[in-house]
Formats: sequence, structure tokens, C-alpha cells
Amino acid sequence: MQLHLIDAFTSEPWSGNPAAVCLLTEARPASWLQAVAREMNQAETAFLRRADDGFALRWFTPAVEVDLCGHATLASAHFLWEERQLSPGETARFHTRSGLLTASLRDGWITLDFPATPPHACVTPAELLAALGVPGATVLRSRFDYFVILEDPAILRGLQPDLQRLGRLDTRGVIVTAPSDRPDVDFLSRFFGPAVGVPEDPVTGSAHCALAPYWTARLNRQRLTGFQASRRGGIVRVEQAGDRVLLGGQAVTTVKGSLFSEARNSPRRDSP
Repeated sequence: MQLHLIDAFTSEPWSGNPAAVCLLTEARPASWLQAVAREMNQAETAFLRRADDGFALRWFTPAVEVDLCGHATLASAHFLWEERQLSPGETARFHTRSGLLTASLRDGWITLDFPATPPHACVTPAELLAALGVPGATVLRSRFDYFVILEDPAILRGLQPDLQRLGRLDTRGVIVTAPSDRPDVDFLSRFFGPAVGVPEDPVTGSAHCALAPYWTARLNRQRLTGFQASRRGGIVRVEQAGDRVLLGGQAVTTVKGSLFSEARNSPRRDSP
């Protein structure tokens, strides 16, 4: 089976968010998919399988299967066009645990059509801000994550959270966001997901399903550009479209290989 490593939300190798993408030749049990994801040890491993009107798509971290993942979906779409599983003008259709997701390609940019997950007021867990090491901040919650708003981008960039304490929170992860200190982008973010085996995600497409409605409302603009300020970093274009969010990004393949469905035979004892 084809297995590629693809850097998503970047046009440069060794940046953005790497995802493993595997095109399955047959259905496989979740335990097998999870074992492969542990072996890949990427933030997400995406598994594609051809369906009647598109592709079934599942996402696994090294620890669990997740309901929504942006960067591995973008990587999957890039894989399908690069490997000519789809023609350049054809829309990619993915059947997922979050419903039907689509992707289109234009001028080297891939646009994902995802459900919006706007953040709402919530009760702030006692440990959250202490684990982040910030004395005070506005805390909201989206469908999947806590959503922490800082006003100083320098504080966001300097965060060194207590990941063990964050991992005890009842949530997929924690989005932290702040206004931009760069002239070419509109807002900054970081994402921590130790509870699902991802200490800090380099670029999180699904987090922008919450970031987009928040920042488009705050800045009163429908189209924005975000930068996820991780060590690798990555650019995400966002557009609010009713109860949907359009996420734009680029991708580059760094590794192409083959995945064997079972372990290959061990070498003979008399082999050199």
C-alpha cells in the first residue's frame, strides 16, 4: 500500500505539519489502523479507501482515533491529486466521522470545506490557566477544545505549558490565540493536545474551525490569514461561510514509500 509523508499548510519541506497518508487496498480493523499510526508516530495518520462517490477517510493520532483533522485531510487531498487518483479539476470528497468533507485545488492552494465549531462561554477549569502558566485570560470552549484568548502575542510565543496537567483536562486539546505581531497575517495560535498523544501540534486545521468564527467576528472581516506559531509554523487561510469554514493551505510531499499489510519474514539465520 502507498504510504507518503506530506507536510501540510506549507509550501516548504520540513515545515508546516507532517501527516502520514496511506491509501488502503482493503478495509482494515481499527486496531490495525491504530498500530500503524503508532508506528508512524506523526500527529495524525490518515487512511484513505476508495468509496462509490469519493473516499472514506479516518484519522488516528499515535493514541486515538479523532473526529476531525484539517492538516491530514489537506495532506490526503494533496496525495490524491499528486498520485493522479483525481484529476486537477475534480473535487475531492471525503466521508468521515464529521460527515462529508470536500477539497478543491486552485493555483497550488487546496481549500477544505469544514464545519464551523465556534467557541462559546464556559466554566474555566481550575487547572487550565495554571497549566499554561498565564495569570489571566479569556477562556471559551469549542466543540472539541478549550479556547484561550491572550492579548499579548509575545506571551503566546513564549508559552511552555505543563503538558501533564493539560492532559488531565476533559477535552481533546487547548487552542491558544492572540492578535498577530506579523504584518502578513491577522492572528496567531498554538495548539496543545497531550490527552490525544500530541503534546504540541505544529499546525492544526480543525482548530481553525473555531479560530475562524472568533477572529472574523472580532475583526469584522470574512477572509483572514492565520499563523500557527509552533516551532515548525504554518499558514492557514480562513473564510467564514455561514455554518462552514473554508480552510486554505498548501502541501509538499517529503517521503514516498510502501506499507506492508503484515510484517515481512525475518532473515534466514544463515544470512550474512
